[in-house]
Amino acid sequence: MSGPTKIAVFFVGELHDAGFNAAALAGADRAAAAGLAEVGIVSGVRYDQDEIRARLAETVPGIDGLVFIGGQGNIATPEIAAAHPAKRFAIVQGQKTGPNLASYDVRQEDSAFLAGVLAAHLTATGTVGHLSGHRVRPGLKGRAAFAAGVAHAGRGVKVLTGFCGTQDDSAVTRAWAAAEIAGGADVIFTMLNAARQGAIEACRAGGARQIGNALDWVATDPEVFVASALARIDIGVERAIADMAAGHTPAEIAEFGLGDGDAVSLSLGADVPQAARDAVEAAAEGIRAGRIAVPDSYDGPEFEPEPVPCGS
Repeated sequence: MSGPTKIAVFFVGELHDAGFNAAALAGADRAAAAGLAEVGIVSGVRYDQDEIRARLAETVPGIDGLVFIGGQGNIATPEIAAAHPAKRFAIVQGQKTGPNLASYDVRQEDSAFLAGVLAAHLTATGTVGHLSGHRVRPGLKGRAAFAAGVAHAGRGVKVLTGFCGTQDDSAVTRAWAAAEIAGGADVIFTMLNAARQGAIEACRAGGARQIGNALDWVATDPEVFVASALARIDIGVERAIADMAAGHTPAEIAEFGLGDGDAVSLSLGADVPQAARDAVEAAAEGIRAGRIAVPDSYDGPEFEPEPVPCGS
């Protein structure tokens, strides 16, 4: 196999979600524009492993390779890769590798750690929040890193952290964010896709500030967003397509972190005090130099207010 010419990029959830998927799509579009491969898009797949498997089975026969976007692919992608050894597969934000399966990981946890440091320096109530959707490995790592960043700041700040079960239902995220604000959180770090709008509405109504992720939300809504934990997922997607088109399958997970150009960073609002900026930069330098190890697991308390609907 000299390298695939037809590559499908596979998305769970809304494609134009002003978040993770939108960032990934930008990388796919750049790869297509550069002529790296004939790139097709599969999107709107529900976060349900049976549906994911069914859509993968429909897609694979007509392509040479497939790039799955998100940690939701860590279960089904290795299965279908094993069933089609002549084709190539990749997971962006993945944790699985194999003879014809690669994983690329943009270390959004590095910027999530910095978000935690910042939140701890900005809170006036002594309580901050974290809100994510699906309990997939990248989201769990991001939560662990945020909580660790808060603790690293050494200011005794409490973290309310929860997974609401949806990346795209704003009614659910609005309720969860409002509950965290009612619980005292005045800064909330969100790792959401289209459902971020609900959290924005709750923050605006409750007078809380938000730290976004994936895209630069400070540039979009500086009134609500005091920072945004940038993670250039598009870089991982572009690299995955380029490697696949070249017939290359990295044996190890290809990581992109704070030390890799602008792959990961924390965008700060104009109103962030200098002392908080200095604390963030010191933490960033500690991560780059290896003095700070960003943890990937969290064993603290979970925040699950009642009655809040469970998303799907």
